Amino acid sequence: MKVGIIGLGKLGLPCAVAIAMQGQNVMGYDLDPTRMSKAPQPYQEAGPDGTGDFNDYLSKSSIQFGDMQTVVDESEIIFVAVQTPHNPKYEGITRIPDERVDFDYTYLKAAIKTLASCKFEHDIPIVVISTCLPGTMRREIMPLLNEHMKLVYDPFFIAMGTTMRDFLNPEFILLGIEDEEAAKTVRGFYSETLPGVPIAQASLESAELTKVCYNTYISSKIAFANTVMEICHKTPGANVDSVTEALKLATTRLISPQYMSGGMGDGGGCHPRDNIAMSWLARGLNLSYDLFDSLMKCREEQTEWLADLIDDQMIAHRDLRVIILGYAFKPGTNLMVGSPAVLLKNLLDERGINATVIDHHIAGYPQTVSHAGIYFIGCKHPEYADMTFPRGSVILDPHRYVSKELNTGSEVIYIGCNS
Repeated sequence: MKVGIIGLGKLGLPCAVAIAMQGQNVMGYDLDPTRMSKAPQPYQEAGPDGTGDFNDYLSKSSIQFGDMQTVVDESEIIFVAVQTPHNPKYEGITRIPDERVDFDYTYLKAAIKTLASCKFEHDIPIVVISTCLPGTMRREIMPLLNEHMKLVYDPFFIAMGTTMRDFLNPEFILLGIEDEEAAKTVRGFYSETLPGVPIAQASLESAELTKVCYNTYISSKIAFANTVMEICHKTPGANVDSVTEALKLATTRLISPQYMSGGMGDGGGCHPRDNIAMSWLARGLNLSYDLFDSLMKCREEQTEWLADLIDDQMIAHRDLRVIILGYAFKPGTNLMVGSPAVLLKNLLDERGINATVIDHHIAGYPQTVSHAGIYFIGCKHPEYADMTFPRGSVILDPHRYVSKELNTGSEVIYIGCNS
């Protein structure tokens, strides 16, 4: 099938490469000409199995690039992967403001308007994959379409850093439809590209709500697991991993074991901001209780508690400086958007604690672990598991994976393990 992709950012470009790998003819366009290239991208992204370097697959890809009219001319189906961002103050790296806002649909609407101005020779499904609140497609996007643009809403359930893998191995595909013929074309695309994956079909509004509910439910699981971690840390004899490993076996009632481990708060470019947007919706609908606000406050207070633990170690070890080791929001990436480690750093700054930041995946940050210090593992990068820290250090590990055997000359504290 001839596939067009509008928007070649951290979501669109890896998905375009993945689609091309499945044998489809892909034509991509982006406002930024540097993205319309097979040159290496600056962000760390894994290959289709979740390992390796995405840039290796990009350089060998059959993907082609053209202007928007060329995409229209060469496509049987067009995916629109344009951002719907939030103001940075809603990203989840600073304290939550009192006010709430919806996503910013400016970029998506501009892309749809430009697409509508192109010359269409026939009807083409326009498949929007951007995250939005329920009602957005009908209110903001449908009035902008020309007569040949047939809207389908198809949010992707992917995470930055493993975009190709997540696209190629989805739990299900979600389609919000208005036009059955367009939906039929999209289903045909998936039967060729991802055969056998179940497809859930709903109204536009139901599909929009499903996507943000999916993301915010993940936040609730992480907040719950981190609450268990704090209880265990404060309860002699308790171990968070023993608790969560048992809970993970409850696949009938508690669903999946994913995100059910104690650690850092939720992060990334979607989950914190999705909770903020849903809190805005909750206020607008006058819901009886704003669960989404509570989830974000829980995340913030749990990060505050981690700052308390660092404070305690500073009192006990006044000669040691504080180092946050791992600043990315996700292991194996250099992406900091929505990072809970950044939030921790900002909360420490409020207390007058100037923590040094080290991340071996992020250029521009110190890379040397050479002096004894109070090390807090902010991101579970795999290489830190077997790292030997300078003697006399204190290592606060909310992931409980740093080797104690390799660090007998230091104190390794597994947060959430009091047994």
